Amino acid sequence: MATELSNILPRVLIVSRRTVRKNKFVDFVGEYHLDLIVSYGAVPVIVPRVTGVHMLLESFEPIHGVLLCEGEDIDPSLYEEEVSGLTPEELDEIRRVHASDTSVDKEKDNIEMRLAKLCLERNIPYLGICRGSQVLNVACGGNLYLDVGKELTNKVPEDLRVMHMDYDNYDGHRHAVKVVENTPLSRWFKDSLEERKMELWVNSYHHQGVKRLAERFVPMAFAPDGLIEGFYDPDAYNPEEGKFIMGLQFHPERMRQPDSDEFNYPGCPFAYQEFVKAVVAYQKKLNSATNVPRPVKLDQEMEKKRKSIVRSFSIARIIYKGGRGMHVSKESELEVGAEFLESNTALTLEQESRLKQMGATVRNSSSFLARLRLNEEREALARKVMGNMSVEQLSDLMSFYHMMGQICSEVLEKKLHGMVNDLAS
Repeated sequence: MATELSNILPRVLIVSRRTVRKNKFVDFVGEYHLDLIVSYGAVPVIVPRVTGVHMLLESFEPIHGVLLCEGEDIDPSLYEEEVSGLTPEELDEIRRVHASDTSVDKEKDNIEMRLAKLCLERNIPYLGICRGSQVLNVACGGNLYLDVGKELTNKVPEDLRVMHMDYDNYDGHRHAVKVVENTPLSRWFKDSLEERKMELWVNSYHHQGVKRLAERFVPMAFAPDGLIEGFYDPDAYNPEEGKFIMGLQFHPERMRQPDSDEFNYPGCPFAYQEFVKAVVAYQKKLNSATNVPRPVKLDQEMEKKRKSIVRSFSIARIIYKGGRGMHVSKESELEVGAEFLESNTALTLEQESRLKQMGATVRNSSSFLARLRLNEEREALARKVMGNMSVEQLSDLMSFYHMMGQICSEVLEKKLHGMVNDLAS
């Protein structure tokens, strides 16, 4: 039942975040992400942030989509060899002000980087929210600001400065972003954007962000200070065809009215809706590529005949490979396979190959028996002749037949390859 469900329900992997509660580690995922994934028809599969899980990701197959969201800072060594432009005093201040985020979680980094690269290799739909967008950019060769405030915001004119996070107003905080035209984001929020301004007020909660965007991506939104707030891969975006690679630095899932589940804009849930649409399409594509037709069920009489034919081929194989004579009681069983091969039943190339592997190398049992007796006589004669040969002669003979065997194998392979190509064309 579990296997059948995994083939029916599209699965989205989400990596948990670890925190400490009552002196114990607790793994969690924000409920808004889970609710949206389920509401649009996919199943969230939580990958626990546990040591060693990054080596066991194949156990979560099939993977139809990956959603990565919030978490601690990404280890700077993954995108920069050294932190430039910041003094030791500034680094200490960043650690103090953002103490809950600057404690690097290398295990979470390992899990999420592997998942991101897996999505890029297989074209698995990927949606990155906040940290998830940063993971995607780093996985593709981009880098990050270690601290947006120190490295960007404080260096722009005061009227362009943006507060990207408010520790005292987690859900309610908003700041403006300008949406780039002709991007998925502009289409999702088209009913909420003024044509001249192309502006949204979004929720964000981060002190790091994209510094150099990886080459494959195109920006979808900018904050007034110039920080990229959304990006996507236009060559990997077609939800109907199962293509979706995108990162959003802000949180559309949290952009809701106070004490209500009503979104600030109708377009807020569209990222999740289109992502799940791509996940469903990717699952269908994956299933069609790996689907193996179920064997036709036979009635009792046909199943009995099938087993008799299979046994006949098995006996032929044993006799053929063993080079031994056949007991008279086996002759009638061998005839069943011979009759099947002599019928006008059309066989595919694959079926003929499988029958030959089973030992069905003859068209009828009488000719097979005659050939078997001839082979036995030849073997006896060959043993007699070789018994009179010297060691040197036997060595030369063995080398000759070894060489001929290799040549025969190569020529046969070429001929078979040619036959397959002719059938394909």
